[in-house]
Amino acid sequence: MSGRADKSSERGVALLTVLLLVAVLATLAAVVLDDIRFGVRRAANAEAVGQARWYALGAEALAAGQIGRLIGGQERLTLDGGWADRPFSFPVENGVIQGRLADGGACFNLNSVVQGVGEVLGRRDAGVAQFVALMSALGVAPREAEMLAAALTDWIDSDGVRESGGAEDEAYLAGSPAYRTGGTLLAEVSEVRAIRGFTPAIYERLRPLACALPTSDLSPINVNTLTPDKAVLITMLTDGGVSPALARRVVESRPAGGWSVESFWATPALAEHIPADPGQVKTTSRYFTLQTEVTYLDAEVVASGLFEVDPSGQARLVARRWTYDE
Repeated sequence: MSGRADKSSERGVALLTVLLLVAVLATLAAVVLDDIRFGVRRAANAEAVGQARWYALGAEALAAGQIGRLIGGQERLTLDGGWADRPFSFPVENGVIQGRLADGGACFNLNSVVQGVGEVLGRRDAGVAQFVALMSALGVAPREAEMLAAALTDWIDSDGVRESGGAEDEAYLAGSPAYRTGGTLLAEVSEVRAIRGFTPAIYERLRPLACALPTSDLSPINVNTLTPDKAVLITMLTDGGVSPALARRVVESRPAGGWSVESFWATPALAEHIPADPGQVKTTSRYFTLQTEVTYLDAEVVASGLFEVDPSGQARLVARRWTYDE
């Protein structure tokens, strides 16, 4: 009886061992299959994202062609045709490309508060005055506007000399976390959020009217593409001489076909406020922005691009971000 019991016990142990091995192998197989499935899924997602990005690059090529057609050697670029800020859509297999083209120069160039060559950058009085005029028109107290202008100049310029009301490295190194000023041109507007005084409330007011062009030149404003919501840029151009309300009325009274530079400054409301250098006003545009959204299979890709038109009328991409332009 004892022998039979031992053999039965051995068979039971063997059966339990086999069942345990089967369970372990089944678990391993499930894990391996999951890894394979997830790997295939990741590869498919990566391929979809890659294809979506190629579609976004294709949208940039289409936009460059469209900009060339808009400029077309003409002396004036207006809003005729409804091209500005109008969404366009291109269906593609398993997806869609959507884009929005706009005048990229209808803004205050934050980098224009400095001037210089290469890495040697110093204060530009005209740019600072325009920034102060713009911020004052947006409801910021004049003294606070001057301090913001000084802080912005100190952030971009290449020297370590603090502007009156500004802040250089020592002010930022004393904070937590500690960091230094940029010492170079801004690459995008959102960088100002790191500058002393540019609170979320100030940033919210400034953002719709500001840009960070890849140059320290004063903003080349095409007055023929200004919309009423950006009429305050005329207040900026006149260093505050023309009120925002009057500037809006000027934009709303723009003649069919647009202004020439001479006819713009001859407008009665502006005739007494012509700046020392009226050449900042343009009748065509030099910069354009493109916002692109691509949906392909389960992938979604967004991109924002900045185009510059060269003297020959060709548009070239000068900046691209794989994100929305903040």
